[in-house]
Amino acid sequence: MRVKRRRDDRRAAWWFLAPVLLGFAVFYGYPAARGVWYSLTDYSMLNTPSYVGAENYAKLASDGQFWNALLVTAWYVVLNIGSQTLLALGVATLLHRLTRSVVLRATLLLPWLVPNVTVGLLWMWLLDTNLGFVNHLLAVFDAGPVGFFTDQTWAMPSIAAINTWAYTGYTALLLYAGMLQIPQYLYEGAAIDGAGEWRMFRGITLPLLRPVLALVLVVSLIGSFQIFDTVAVTTKGGPVSATRVIYYYIYQQAFTYFHMGYAAAAAICLALILGVLTAVQMRLLRASRSDLA
Repeated sequence: MRVKRRRDDRRAAWWFLAPVLLGFAVFYGYPAARGVWYSLTDYSMLNTPSYVGAENYAKLASDGQFWNALLVTAWYVVLNIGSQTLLALGVATLLHRLTRSVVLRATLLLPWLVPNVTVGLLWMWLLDTNLGFVNHLLAVFDAGPVGFFTDQTWAMPSIAAINTWAYTGYTALLLYAGMLQIPQYLYEGAAIDGAGEWRMFRGITLPLLRPVLALVLVVSLIGSFQIFDTVAVTTKGGPVSATRVIYYYIYQQAFTYFHMGYAAAAAICLALILGVLTAVQMRLLRASRSDLA
């Protein structure tokens, strides 16, 4: 009877999983397989795909613009993840140690709820060199206009700052949820022993938060490599390719130059790079282990 019940449970589980698996196969599996096929062809949407083997990948290996786009994206990832994670950790710690206001948490989530295109347009107007409010504010202090989107030095940090503003609240709430899982008696015992807030954060919060922090870093890494909306709205890859990230490069190859096969090959390479980086990150952070016993 036990064996029969176990088999029935498995059958029921597969029935529950079937819609998700079907949706994944239709909307992810099939497009991915088609993308792999197109990456092996010469295709421009105006002609029938012709098989060229690994020719597109060979071109990518010697394409300086492709590698430059990867470097630009890597620079954005460092800026975005670094600033976003540090700020989110600080905000989450303040929420955990000082206040647990529901209103404050809801307010932190508001920028994340705004569509990326709207966020890009909003900050494009605020940071405009001639008409932007920020430059008018700087003029009051005789700081002079700053080309946030037209200067090669400022363009990428500006885009990273915009997305940090948009996603820090969401990231902070994820980390805050992880902090709530840490037993309160650990902090009480440390306080009795005379430990300050910084020592408790370094000795209790950070080690026990590692699994959640690893999840946040992996999600942030994948999301940062997929940056597109803000670049498309504000700089369109400029000035002088200073913000032409890999997603925007793939978009240009596919829908500006109609090199569909070549763009598909670049997308496959990006997926492989993200897979390797995610695996390495999970390994280094020991994401599957927790110090909370």
